[in-house]
Amino acid sequence: MANKIKVAVIGASGYAGLELVRLLVRHPGCELAALTSLEYPGRPFSQIFPALAGLVDLPFSQDPAPSMIGTAADVVFTAVPHQTAMGMIPAFLAQGCKVVDLSADFRFRDISVYEQWYQEHTAPELNAEAVYGLPELHRDEVRRTRLVGNPGCYPTGVILGLAPLAQAGLLVPDSVIADCKSGASGAGRQALLGISFCEVNDGFRAYKVLEHRHTPEMEQELSLLAGTPVNVTFTPHLVPMSRGILGTLYANLTEPRTEADLRELYAKFYQGHPFVRLRGPGSLPDTRDVRGANFCDLALRVDQRGRRVIVISAIDNLTKGAAGQAVQNFNLMMGLPETLGLETPPFLP
Repeated sequence: MANKIKVAVIGASGYAGLELVRLLVRHPGCELAALTSLEYPGRPFSQIFPALAGLVDLPFSQDPAPSMIGTAADVVFTAVPHQTAMGMIPAFLAQGCKVVDLSADFRFRDISVYEQWYQEHTAPELNAEAVYGLPELHRDEVRRTRLVGNPGCYPTGVILGLAPLAQAGLLVPDSVIADCKSGASGAGRQALLGISFCEVNDGFRAYKVLEHRHTPEMEQELSLLAGTPVNVTFTPHLVPMSRGILGTLYANLTEPRTEADLRELYAKFYQGHPFVRLRGPGSLPDTRDVRGANFCDLALRVDQRGRRVIVISAIDNLTKGAAGQAVQNFNLMMGLPETLGLETPPFLP
């Protein structure tokens, strides 16, 4: 493809940044122009990550100076921690770059909600124009914006799992339970005792019960769809695998519906959305079936005894839950086909 779009990845040595590089290096519409890392400044990417030797030999730079990035890149992906992102994004935008932010800094419509769960917001003037980058809900807005707040991994699976029910007015607003399991890469690449091999292997535990910061993200989007506040009881679990999220989502229905009714509802809602796959009757999602791919697989069951629906969702937390979705948003922002660079099938066993 002629006239490739130049992109920069800020924080390219973390798990989400690495996944971005893996996807972008084979993207026919873009060229990697700059990669930054505080850990490995000046060292070639392929020296640190030999898996991409011969494919990405660009050296890491340490200082993501807006003037340097603005000159080198048309689009910037910020794969850095919360608060760090908002400190640099205004300058990137001022340089004329478009930005896809993988932190939580621009995911919330209400800054007070962000500040309640995270910290003080230092760029409130940009929050009003930022778009929550879940393309299945906000595709047209993503196409028009210069700043995307890329969704969190858990919210992606939960929101996509329940969105058709919320929009149809079928969710009892205070009945939603999201019971989710994630691989250890969701905690990031930093050296932490709690996610070391010996601490994770052969174990299975819940964490951050009733205090996980992805909860208000889920509630924001489901409430917008439902037109009324939706409360989510969210319990995340850490399982001994490297990547993937399986969500088991429970909710009461406002009126009796059959499984066939709801399957038709879901099929219609996600028609034209290439990365959401509804499993057939009798088939349930498995994280292995989406590993390394940008898919969200969904299935549902209806308990007719209590008007309760159970939705199962599976995503790869590093792909559809982070970098793949960021590339999907990049494609929409730049007027490219939504699936470009994301056609890689899931890793097979």
